[in-house]
Amino acid sequence: MVIVVGGMIGLGKTSVSEIIAKEFNSKVFYESVEDNPILPLFYNSTDEEIKLNRYPFLLQLFFLDKRFKSIKQALTSKNNVLDRSIYEDWYFCKRNMDLGRISELEMSVYESLLNNMMEELDELPKKSPDIFIYLRGSFDTVINRIKMRGRSYEIDNKLVDYYRYIWEGYDDWMYNVYSKSSVLTIDMDNMDVVNNFEDRNNLIKIVKEKLCLD
Repeated sequence: MVIVVGGMIGLGKTSVSEIIAKEFNSKVFYESVEDNPILPLFYNSTDEEIKLNRYPFLLQLFFLDKRFKSIKQALTSKNNVLDRSIYEDWYFCKRNMDLGRISELEMSVYESLLNNMMEELDELPKKSPDIFIYLRGSFDTVINRIKMRGRSYEIDNKLVDYYRYIWEGYDDWMYNVYSKSSVLTIDMDNMDVVNNFEDRNNLIKIVKEKLCLD
């Protein structure tokens, strides 16, 4: 069984992944954040520095490499949970292209590489996740939780417009573009799985029902 946990930045992917992994005695493949040398540069650089150094494109290549390794490992062993995955990677790249932070040429190179990777995944005995758990919340919830998390490079006020732009298109991608598995939407405006034991148990119950494990 392979479960993907995804959704907007700050909504609790890692916490949800760890709760589910503990319940199913499985491994979590974490998003490469703390060991990512490009992410602080992506968030903190000026527009001029971003254009000169192509940080958005470099960041997408970094994430794509890490997520490809993770999904290959997850699909070839039992009971794994992915804290974000290769499937969402394209969405972030496309939104950054739409903002002019990634060029059309860079997007073409990226998509060619991604398509080659997806073709390789199609050769595996297990080709896709069993379920995608989509963490959904209001923009206020997103911003509040990013601030609560306290990563210094994520909380600059100039990033608010960027976060909003990513947030605005997420539902459309999730419900109209993603097609690799069934989707379970979790309303993070009304669920606190970190501090509320009842919410945590409810999350596990909902996931098991979706997977037909009860």
